[in-house]
Amino acid sequence: MRTFLISEQTYDESSPELRALLPQAYEQQIRPMCMCKEPAVAMYIARLDDQFVVKRMPLSGRAHDPVCPSYAPPYELSGLGPLIGNAIQIEASGKADLKLDFSLTKRGPRTAAAPPTEAPESGIRSEPRKLSLKAMLHYLWDAGELTEWRAAWAGRRGWGRVRASLLDAASQMSARGSPISDMLYVPEVFQSDDKDGIAARRAAALKDVKATGSGSRKLMVMVAEVKEFSPAREGQKMVVRHMPFPLMIEEGAWRRLTASYNNELELWRSSETFHLIAIATFGISAAGIAAVEELALMVVTEHWLPFEDIHELRLLKKLGHLNRKTVKGLRFNLPRSAPMVSVMLPEQKPAPVAMFIVPPNADEQYERALADLIETRSEITPWIWRVADGEMPKLP
Repeated sequence: MRTFLISEQTYDESSPELRALLPQAYEQQIRPMCMCKEPAVAMYIARLDDQFVVKRMPLSGRAHDPVCPSYAPPYELSGLGPLIGNAIQIEASGKADLKLDFSLTKRGPRTAAAPPTEAPESGIRSEPRKLSLKAMLHYLWDAGELTEWRAAWAGRRGWGRVRASLLDAASQMSARGSPISDMLYVPEVFQSDDKDGIAARRAAALKDVKATGSGSRKLMVMVAEVKEFSPAREGQKMVVRHMPFPLMIEEGAWRRLTASYNNELELWRSSETFHLIAIATFGISAAGIAAVEELALMVVTEHWLPFEDIHELRLLKKLGHLNRKTVKGLRFNLPRSAPMVSVMLPEQKPAPVAMFIVPPNADEQYERALADLIETRSEITPWIWRVADGEMPKLP
């Protein structure tokens, strides 16, 4: 259980005194200090729905003690590592300034949407200078702590909680001189008794992306759950949950999307329990039609944990019944041919465990890169499942 220092007073995280103090501290922008280590680690207060919670600062997770609930695995083990100091820069305030590899403006008449951003090379490398659209989704998911899971949380994470976590994460980020929260739209959970209020808030959020002439116009980023794709007269319609209108995808962009994200689409269609998350840049025409400019996809489990293939899914299912924290690793800009941690067990004793899944087609270059990755964090115990060798090894 954590202990926080706020205005020279210490509070246990479960104490009524802390819960009563948090709204005032939130308004005054006071930073709680986590006492898990000496010196104490700075944190911040977030408002999720009507609750105030203490959360770790961006990329500060490894500064906490491994036994602290705020601890997060070293980012060098995932696709986040190459981005730190390049595409992601932490400011003195503790907030993250991001360099984006996609446009948020649209000039002139609509043309075919750009293909999804993917690393074109088959070798083990990354492009750390800017965040692709998919990497942006991964960073929001990671910063929102949606990669973390305990069995005790089952039934407590719906779209409302996911949305609140994403918006809170965005509040700690900026890009091109503007807060990410000003350019991000995440649909609200539809509630019939508040449908007019929801419609008014949606209209206010989207007013700046409606075209008013033939010149340059602003785009926004949407993160939403896909309900279905269906044919349109030209191209496809993407229907997302909690939105009253579809988004149009041009035929050329649709072909590129299905080629780049065939794996995600196949996994999503294999089970009704999975969710398909889309991140898209989009605008609204003068006629009121919403259209996608660029799009990336991510498939997640019923608990909203991302996974890349059936092997990761099997591992997550095994771990999902345990009441110890698991943290899912994400790829960001890394190509599929690069090794990364699949899942971390930060509370494992005597040392945190990094779980790696080696695909059946891994070559010597992959194995060397995996060995180098493990060597960078010698304090972490590796667990390796080489799929070509057979069944999953015994869990730690």
